[in-house]
Amino acid sequence: MTATTVVPAPTAGAPTPPVRERKQDARHKRGAGRWVVLALAAVVALLMLAPFVIMVLNAFKSPAQYSQDGPLSIPTELYLDGVQNFWTRTNFPQKLWNSVFISALVAVFGTLLSLLNAYAIGVGRIKGRMWIVTLFLVANMLPQEALIYPLFDMAQQVGLSNSQWSVIIIFTVIQSAFGTYLLSSVLGTFPPALLEAAALDGAGRWRILWQIVYPIVKPTLGVLMIFFFIWTWNEFFIPLVMLTTNDTQTIPIALASLQGDRMMDAPTTNAGALVSLVPAVIFFLVFQRTLTRGVTAGAVK
Repeated sequence: MTATTVVPAPTAGAPTPPVRERKQDARHKRGAGRWVVLALAAVVALLMLAPFVIMVLNAFKSPAQYSQDGPLSIPTELYLDGVQNFWTRTNFPQKLWNSVFISALVAVFGTLLSLLNAYAIGVGRIKGRMWIVTLFLVANMLPQEALIYPLFDMAQQVGLSNSQWSVIIIFTVIQSAFGTYLLSSVLGTFPPALLEAAALDGAGRWRILWQIVYPIVKPTLGVLMIFFFIWTWNEFFIPLVMLTTNDTQTIPIALASLQGDRMMDAPTTNAGALVSLVPAVIFFLVFQRTLTRGVTAGAVK
């Protein structure tokens, strides 16, 4: 009598071996794709960090070694005269205060103006809403070279020539053009039922703005404020034209003043760029969590 082999029947719902193999192959392909993306991201990060590494190397290098060994050499000694020369020649504490003062006020005023404009356009549903939003977008794309002459002339007429308030007003309007375009798109999708319920409860427009709309868009406003601060901090052309005296100028103008027509002190310039970068990096690190929360606010309900 021969023995028979009983093959168990596959259970219901159990994947067949080919299906299981296909799933494993797909998982391996996804894992390999992730490593490729990670490698590309690492290469891009190194390319972005390379200029900063070169700047640090040349900031602590003597002019003689820079001329002899080139910008890619490693400093043989810690040369701090470049930092000291930049600090004293440009009166860096005054320039730092000017940049912080202008950038902070532009960030606050620009965000506030963007919120008010977007509230009127997105929630108030004014007539010609799309045309107004398009106008703000076009205004944000205009080059500063096309605006500088009328802006300078108007500043002289109102007595704000060589005044930091002229720069603050100009950049508040310029930055709020982008902020209005962004926030009006966000507030345009605001739930009408929530606003109608607040109106039925007797809430006016100001109360709806500050007690209902503002808490919801607060993360986005935080992101706008950070962007406005950094963008204004890096501005060069308009402050160069509007601020003509040394005690009103900002850090980017101080960096440009280190370069002459026929010569440039490379170690001092790199040291100045490094010192000027530190406040912006500290600002970004302090408000990094605010930026992250604002960017991911609408990703998860």
